[in-house]
Amino acid sequence: MDLKAHIRDIPDFPKPGILFRDITPLLSDPTALQYTIDLFAEQVAEYRPDYIVGIESRGFIFGMPLAYKLGVGFAPVRKPGKLPAAVHTASYALEYGTDTLELHQDAFPKGNRVLIIDDLIATGGTAAAAAKLVEQTGCTIAGYGFVIELVGLEGRTKLPDVPITVLLPY
Repeated sequence: MDLKAHIRDIPDFPKPGILFRDITPLLSDPTALQYTIDLFAEQVAEYRPDYIVGIESRGFIFGMPLAYKLGVGFAPVRKPGKLPAAVHTASYALEYGTDTLELHQDAFPKGNRVLIIDDLIATGGTAAAAAKLVEQTGCTIAGYGFVIELVGLEGRTKLPDVPITVLLPY
């Protein structure tokens, strides 16, 4: 299946000069969505994760069904103030300023292998912050999975030296 046929390009969003890769057509097509989850599961099964972390918010869309398919647990990485229990916190640089992510301190027991999932990797800041959160729990990063990688932004250079699965490089 040609997954790129299910990604819509939106020029000048969210600001002029940006070409936004919109996954909503992929999400609305049951066959394409099922194929995406199945393909992800095939490609990341060898990482042997015990848990999956989905990065807010589109990482939830792919992370939850992937956790179900692989028979592992799931934990959300959220923006500040969204999780009700004690959290680990990691900040990362944005183009203008910083942002912060949080993960429950008890998201998973120490020593487990965690796969980090998101819809897209661009500059890598968000994915690198998610790795810091996983490491704060005493767990190992089993790898990363992204539907889309904007290759020219070299985001993967900010990530730990672990396996990375990308379904659609741009």
